[in-house]
Amino acid sequence: MIFQQALRRELAYTAGAVFLVMLTFMLTSLVIRILGLAANGKASPNDVLILIGLATIGYLSILLSATLFISTLIVLTRWYKDSEMVVWFSAGISLRDLVKPVLQFAAPFILLSLLLGLFAWPWANQQSTLFRDRFEQRGVLSMIAAGRFIEPSNGNYVLFIEGIDGNMKYARNVFVANAEANKIGVALAHQGTFETMPNGDRMVVMENGRRYAGTPGQIDYRIVEFERYAVKVDNKPPESANEQPPKSRDTIDLLRKPTLENLGELLWRISLPILAFNFVMIAIPLAYVNPRLGRYTPLVFAVLIYLTYSNLINLAQSWVRSGSIPFWLAWWPIHAVAFLAALLMFRYRQNRSLGGWRAVFGRRPAPAKGGTA
Repeated sequence: MIFQQALRRELAYTAGAVFLVMLTFMLTSLVIRILGLAANGKASPNDVLILIGLATIGYLSILLSATLFISTLIVLTRWYKDSEMVVWFSAGISLRDLVKPVLQFAAPFILLSLLLGLFAWPWANQQSTLFRDRFEQRGVLSMIAAGRFIEPSNGNYVLFIEGIDGNMKYARNVFVANAEANKIGVALAHQGTFETMPNGDRMVVMENGRRYAGTPGQIDYRIVEFERYAVKVDNKPPESANEQPPKSRDTIDLLRKPTLENLGELLWRISLPILAFNFVMIAIPLAYVNPRLGRYTPLVFAVLIYLTYSNLINLAQSWVRSGSIPFWLAWWPIHAVAFLAALLMFRYRQNRSLGGWRAVFGRRPAPAKGGTA
């Protein structure tokens, strides 16, 4: 049918443009946020691009739902504004006839949103967590370079090594400064070695050196000469933790262990495709606009509906996690209310001549008796 083909074709073009615009905005915000983490030492600069890609995969489901909602609104609003909808209605097409082609266009988006929410979202979060944990658990040994001051984030000392051999066994001109109880200690040695302790810790062992310790501004400094002075620069590699946050767990694991945290995460994942479906159903009647007025009024209501709907889902997720509401009672009422609102909007748009709430619940007035039309 020409009507359905024209609608699906224009929806496809508009959805592509909307998706690229929204993806650009999302990538910009992700770049700013992840570069900020890298600048603050919470993420590795070498992993920035990977973290941006993983975050993009994780948020694709939400991006597809928003793209579907906005593109449907833009196309139908333009048809109303340019009086194309009047032509289609004059040809015998009703508002209900829009549902089938729009849902046919939206079906791949909804299916992809389901798959991304169930599988891609936890996988992306899991990989991001692994990269960040690996960076946080990195040892000082991996940052040591000749002629560079090293200050570990979890230590209270500064290490400087002038020269290191290629095998990371011997060091030359080693300097270590630390502060404890308002006292400063400085250790110097012409040579040192890297050693691994039986428990797996890595040490820089300074040989035949001297250590100065005292309080700044006072003369009670102690000078100690030593044969060996060890500084721990790397811990034993941590064992991989089996416990993962709920957002990084597979959907099957959430079902096997139905704790409050897991049920809250499961509610969010199953809500993503339902959210996309209800957005499409709401967008069809919401797109109506008077050709004599501005075309952006439906978009204002769309933003309010999107924010309200998504925030209610987040609120229900928080209630499930806290145990305030059971899972079976929290996941469906919000979606049922949204779908019912879409049906009421359909009825209102088809019976607008009655005006007000009579367009939704009222009956058409009976013809007057004894009079002429």
